This record gives sequence, C-alpha cells and structure tokens, in this order.
Amino acid sequence: MTEWVQVVALALIQGITEFLPVSSSAHLILPAQIWGWVDQGLLFDVAVHAGTLCAVLWYFRDTVVNLAKSLLPGGPSDRSELWALVVATVPVVLVGLLFRDVIASDARAVNVIVVTTLLFGVLLGIADRLSRRGARHTGPVSLRDALLIGLAQMFALIPGTSRSGVTITAALFLGYHPAAAARFSFLLSVPVIGGAVVLMLATMGSGESSLSGGAVLTAFGLSAMFAYATIKAFMIWVERIGLMPFVLYRLALGLVLWVWIIQG
Repeated sequence: MTEWVQVVALALIQGITEFLPVSSSAHLILPAQIWGWVDQGLLFDVAVHAGTLCAVLWYFRDTVVNLAKSLLPGGPSDRSELWALVVATVPVVLVGLLFRDVIASDARAVNVIVVTTLLFGVLLGIADRLSRRGARHTGPVSLRDALLIGLAQMFALIPGTSRSGVTITAALFLGYHPAAAARFSFLLSVPVIGGAVVLMLATMGSGESSLSGGAVLTAFGLSAMFAYATIKAFMIWVERIGLMPFVLYRLALGLVLWVWIIQG
C-alpha cells in the first residue's frame, strides 16, 4: 500500500509541476528528503516523463504536425520555429551530458533547492512586472532570442530552478508576451523531455525496478492526464492573471525550507 501511495503521489506531482514555473524536480526530491521515501527507480521516472511528454504533444498536436510536415518534401517552407527550438535545445543537451554526474548528486541537496527556488522566483517576479508594462513580441521567437532562452534553460538542470520557469523568465525579459513565452517554453519541453526519456531507457538495467506493470501504467496515466490539464489551465491563467501567484508560492516554499533547514 505504501508503494502505491508513493507512486500515485509522485505521479501527480510530476504531472502538475512539470509545466508550472515551480520546479518539478524539487517537488519530487523533497518528499523523499522529508518522509524518507525510497527512490522508485528509473522505470518510474521513464513512465512519468513519458506521460508528460504525451500530454504536451497532444495539446500542441497541430503545431507538432506542422513542424513535422515542414521536414518533408513539399511541406511548409517556413521552418523558423523548428530551427528556434533546435537552437534553444542544444545548450542544455551539451551541459547536461558534460555535468550529468554532478547534477545527479551534489545539485540535489535541499540547500541548493532553497537557493534556486528563491533566486529564480525573484527573477520570475521581476520579469512578470516588466511584461505587464507592455510585452512587444507575440512570436515567433527569433534565432538570437532562442539561443538566449536556450542558454537560460541550462540552469534548469539544477533542481529548484524550473525548466518552464527559467525559459518563460528569459522570454519575458526579451520582451515576449507571457502567452508566447509559455507556448515556446512548452514546445521546448518536447525535445528536452524526449531526450531525457531516451537517455534513461539507454542507461536502465533490466532488473533495476521492482515496480509492477500496473504501478508503471498508473504513473504514466496520472502524469499524462494531470500534465495535460495543467498545460490547458496554465495557458488560460497566464493570459488572465499572470505569473505573480507562482512567484509568491516559490518565495513561500523557499522560506519554509530555509527555516526547516535551520531548525534541523
């Protein structure tokens, strides 16, 4: 029963937080740190990441199909958005491969999560205030800006930063409308999450996970459903309300964790 509670809870956390600017990795690490939950293994990670990948592909299915068609002979000639996504993906891939061991060990400490949660929460707040003064661009993202957003995305390899949060923040600083920033950030998650799934599958041993097939399918289904609902709700939220509630949440979470560490 305990294993199923952990599987359901962590799948929900992954599905809800993957696309919110609050850091899914931090929210997955913290329960293990606080309650002593055991690591569910790479198979679980593959399942929940595959679920979120399917969610974003389905939500942006028309865009994804058009991007795929642009690669075919006789397809759309405008490949600017496709190239922007490629350019923005390269930096995080290179840094992720070079510093994979450091990221998987030292960077997962709670004190690191506290610093990144607070720091990038403040930056998101500043970017949100600037965007309210009048965002200039609604897209598409230029290659220069895509490179800058891609460089910012490298910080997402540190738990607590939030991949969507840092890429949206960078796009807002570059003058993009919040909806355009969120859209590019979510599309940018496709190669990043897809690459992570492939890498995990390549490094996973045959007997590495003790999870049952039912638990794996449950994790996949829950993460996919909640990720899709989160994307849909966030795209509406960012237009009507903005990002300040997420800024306040990050600051509150960071302060609570800071107090928790001090009190030991």
